[in-house]
Amino acid sequence: MADWAPIAKEYDPLKAGSIDGTDEEPHDRAIWRAMLARYVPNKGVTGDPHLTLFVARLNLQTTEEKLKEVFSRYGDIRKIRLVRDLVTGFSKGYAFIEYKEERALLKAHRDANRLVIDQHEIFVDFELERTLKGWIPRRLGGGFGGKKESGQLRFGGRDRPFRKPINLPNMKNDFYGEGSSEKRNWSREGTRDWRTRDRDHERSRDKRWPERERSWAWGDSERERDSKEERSRGRERKDRDRKDRDRDRSRDRDTKKQRDDDKHR
Repeated sequence: MADWAPIAKEYDPLKAGSIDGTDEEPHDRAIWRAMLARYVPNKGVTGDPHLTLFVARLNLQTTEEKLKEVFSRYGDIRKIRLVRDLVTGFSKGYAFIEYKEERALLKAHRDANRLVIDQHEIFVDFELERTLKGWIPRRLGGGFGGKKESGQLRFGGRDRPFRKPINLPNMKNDFYGEGSSEKRNWSREGTRDWRTRDRDHERSRDKRWPERERSWAWGDSERERDSKEERSRGRERKDRDRKDRDRDRSRDRDTKKQRDDDKHR
């Protein structure tokens, strides 16, 4: 627990399936599948993984030209690879963008996430397949993120960081900028130092962590309260509408009766 961090520094399917990274037993079959998987990164993929961004949730109509137009504003691009279906040739909705300089990579990572392209809000992160030790892709039960409806959420990534465990003691953590002020250290020969990367690359997000934690801690109760209030307001509106209809019908009956009385006089 002493080395707990919101972003995983090494991929563990069991931890990724846990909201706070502390589960000891897998809770769905996909996690079992990921734990048993032996995944080897695609050796046919070229380029520098430490200068490559992963871009997902793209509109299926978005093209390489559109991606180049948007992402070139952050710096010079070396290569764009929009992943397509081998049979149909249609886009699968995600791409990899390799920059020439680290500065451009970091700027795009910071500013392009949640950008809207062709009416779709995109997701941007560093490439993980070749840089995060132990990585297992989504198709084998791993990955990060996911939809709540699927029941197979994965935590520890940029999209869904680990929530802070309840019994976690107070400690200083590099992710929050409280640790040592060592300079970012990474080597092209080995795996990136993810603790340092998270501290140096995500400073703008660090400022929002306290608010996010409060939101995570109370989000469910707030949603329940909002839902109850909404239902209560809905009932009140229905009651008012029913009373208005009853009053209108009563007024119409009185008016009709008055007319009938006038006719017989």
